[in-house]
This record gives sequence, C-alpha cells and structure tokens, in this order.
Amino acid sequence: MKSSLAPVRLALASALVLGTIVSGLGTASAQAEPSSVRPAAWGQCAADVLASLPASVTPEERARLTCATQEVPVDHSRPRGEKTGIAMMKRPANDPTKKIGTIFLNPGGPGGSGLIRGAVSKNYFQPQVLDRFDVVGFDPRGVARSAPLRCFRTQEEADAVNEGWYALPRTTEEITSSIRQSKAYTDYCKINAGPLLNHMSTEAVVRDLDIMRESVGDKQLNFVGFSYGTLIGSTYANIFPQRSRAIVIDGNVDPQLRLTNGTQYDRERARGFEIALDAMLKRCDAAGVAKCAFAGDARGKFEAMKTALGKAPVTMPDGSKVGLADVIGRVSGDLYSVPRFGTLVAWLQSVHKALNPSAAAASFDVQSVVELPAPLNNAGGRMDVDPLPDTPYTADDSYYAVNCTDKPFARTNRFWADTASKWEKESPTFGRYQAASDLLTCPTWPTRHPDRWIGPWNRKTPNPVVVVGNYYDPATQYLFSQRMVKELGNARLISVDSFGHCILGRSAATDAAVAKYLIDLEAPANGSVFQPNVQPFA
Repeated sequence: MKSSLAPVRLALASALVLGTIVSGLGTASAQAEPSSVRPAAWGQCAADVLASLPASVTPEERARLTCATQEVPVDHSRPRGEKTGIAMMKRPANDPTKKIGTIFLNPGGPGGSGLIRGAVSKNYFQPQVLDRFDVVGFDPRGVARSAPLRCFRTQEEADAVNEGWYALPRTTEEITSSIRQSKAYTDYCKINAGPLLNHMSTEAVVRDLDIMRESVGDKQLNFVGFSYGTLIGSTYANIFPQRSRAIVIDGNVDPQLRLTNGTQYDRERARGFEIALDAMLKRCDAAGVAKCAFAGDARGKFEAMKTALGKAPVTMPDGSKVGLADVIGRVSGDLYSVPRFGTLVAWLQSVHKALNPSAAAASFDVQSVVELPAPLNNAGGRMDVDPLPDTPYTADDSYYAVNCTDKPFARTNRFWADTASKWEKESPTFGRYQAASDLLTCPTWPTRHPDRWIGPWNRKTPNPVVVVGNYYDPATQYLFSQRMVKELGNARLISVDSFGHCILGRSAATDAAVAKYLIDLEAPANGSVFQPNVQPFA
C-alpha cells in the first residue's frame, strides 16, 4: 500500500564501503580566535509565536517570555563571512536573585523546532530548577524560524516528488520508483537549498550554541538535549570541554558509530525498535485483556497481521483501508510515547478483528484510520483544482540536511534492495522501514565533503555529563546510552526501567537526580536505576 514518506522523515523518523573522513572544522577552526559576540537583544515575541504555545502556558507565563535572534556565521571557518540567524525564546528564572545561569534545550530531530521548549520547560524540570535558571529554547540553523533550509519553491513541487516515494518499498516497482523520487528530491535540494546546504552539520550547530552561550553572558554551558540533541550535547562536550558546566543528554545516540558508519547505525536503530516492540507485546500479554486490548498471544496475532497485510490491505468498518506500511508506521511512532500504548493496542485489535471477521463480535470503538505524521514536508496542497496559483512551500528540509551531512553512506543506492532485505531478516518489522530513510536518500545528497566533527569523544569535562537511557527506548536503544558513557571522557549513566523515547518529566526520581546535578553539580552515582511514574498497562 502506498504511503507518504512522512513516517520515514518524521518517525524515523535512519555505507556499504566507507573511506577515511576528516573533519574540517574540528581541527583548524577550533584554534581560531573567538569572535566578539554581541549580547542577545531580548524583546517581545512575535504574536504568531505566542499563539503557537499550548494552553498549559498560562497568561502570566506568556507575559514573561522574550525572544531574540542571534547572528552566527553560515560557515564558522569564515567568521566574518555571510551570517544567518538563530531564533531563541527565553523563560526567565523565577528567582533572578539566585540565578545560576541559562539552560539551553534541544528537543531532537534532527530538524526539531525547539523555540517554545523553554516556555514549556516545567514539563521537564522540577520547580527548583526553574527558580535558578533561565531556560532558552531555540530553532537550530536551517530549522523552522532559523533561516529554514528548503528544497522546494512551491508545495506543488514537493507533492510531485512525494508521489511514488514509498515508506515501505517492497516490490521491484516500488523500490525503483522510490529510488528515482529520492534522487529527484536531492536534485531539488541541490538547486534550491542555498548556502546553508554545505553547513548543516551538528558541529556547526554546536558552534552556534557556543555563540549563544556567550550572548547570554554565561562562561560555561548548561544544556539539556533529547534524542538527536544528545549528539549536540556530546559534541559540545568534546569541542568545548572546558566551557561545559552541566550537560544532560536523554535518549542517547551512539555518536562514534553515527558519525563514522551511517549504515550500521541505522541498522542498529531498527533493532532498537524490535526490542521495544517485543517487550511491549510481552507486557501486554502479561497484563491481560482487561488492561491491554491486544492481549492473548499478542506476538502471534501481530505476526499473522503482518503476513496478511503483506498480501493486501484490509478494509475497516468505516471503509478505510489499512496496509502493512500503515501498521508499521503507526507502531513505530506510538512506541515513542507510553500514553499512546493504550490506543495503539486497541487499534491493533481492531485491525486483527477486521482480518478475522469470524472471531467473536466486538464493537469497534477505536479510531480505525491510521494516525501517521503529516505528509512529507507538510504536503497537502490540492492539485485537482485548476487554475490556482502556486502554493508557497513553508516546511523545511533540515532532517536530511543534517543526517546526510553527519552520517557517512556509500555514494550509491544501487544495492539498496539487497541491504533492505538483509535488514528485514534481522529486524522483521522495522528493518526495511528503517532502510527506507537515510540509506535510500543520503547516497545522492549533494554535499560531498562536509565539515563535521567525528571525534575525539573522550575529552574530559570539569563535571560529568549525565547520560539518561530507558531500557526500552525504541529510537535510541539502551545500548546506545551505554556506549555514550564509555565513549565520553567523563560521564555518568542513569538507567530507567521504562518504555518510550526519553524520560525527563516522566520519572520523579530521575527528575530529582537531574535537578540536583543542574543546581549543585552533584552527579548521580554511575549505574543508578530509576522507575518511571507510569508503566504500560498498569
């Protein structure tokens, strides 16, 4: 069943022969004299930015928020060259008389907009942290309000490229079409992306972050990063170890693997989703049907569902069709969030019943239309009404711009089908789905010799970096957090017996340990294990 590329871009939201890679900025430019940085000019936030805040941000909190745009070089090796702007939003400390400094937040992605994260920082931090720190969210370069990198001029161009690009290419026709359309996409990027195209590495983001740190007057950085943001934090700790005060990284990548072997990294990401799915299905059966609607040989039912949907989609009671790509896309997305497990298993049970109509009758009381992320690049402009003016393209293409710059892949996707089949044997549910992301697109990405940091990763920071990892994190498996701690020169590991991607704000004991570290620089004992506030199907 054809699906948009959105699940690949957003949920995974992922070479055959690798050469030696040298980081350009990691050596010469690291020795350059720092440029003079003007203090951030905080002022009133734009009305549409404030309108985008969730209702949980009270009027009193909104009134305290301020915004600024920090100027940074497009190319940090040419600090006096062309500039770009980084959009920032600040939530001031509740008690400015006791302020320690500023915490910068990154929500992940890559390509995740972090601008409003400071405004909702009470979701992640205990009150005593918010008393003592300003919290700044920002959109990294090329993202959202920070000079968005765009591969298309119009939505119609994006829609044309999306057509025939499959989230789960299985047949020869689907594979051929997806390879062709992914090449068309990278061709559009080469034409339209502009000067940022060659300067979207995590290293460039980290150098922006150091300028932002200086712009708020902090001598050392306080940073909390989630998912891809853990690569930002760990990179900063190694480029600027002595400028690092307190760095917390939650839901960790394996930086060394990611920056030296993109293919193997994505292959192991698929395994992480398999581990999380298997644990969820076992937990479902253990809970029983009273608490998990899909219980009763959940694994057997799931495998039978995959087999059936691999042959043809099923028609649901409301007339919608659900195919294999829909199921894998929804499961991969919902594994990120424990609160979504309940509706996920109910939906899986409804699909199971549609495939087995002779089973005991039961009402379909859950949504039967698959809840996938928005179409690729927010596609959705109508093309069936003529004439209409071109629809402005308002999304950005920072996801691939960062990943295809950071992660090395072979410069051909000629062997994609063989690799996808191999991954599918190892990771039967998610292997092919993961392969349909970066492994399909990055081989033809137009940046050939990017400046990017590939190490070392073991430079010692004055205080330990606090690494937080969930046992059943699908997107960044627990093994990655273990590797992160080993690769960093000074780090402590907090483990959480939890499902879902990242944990801050969902585990009181973890939040307390992080608060003590941020405020007092007292790092938790290495190997500490905490529990989440809520377990699935409890």
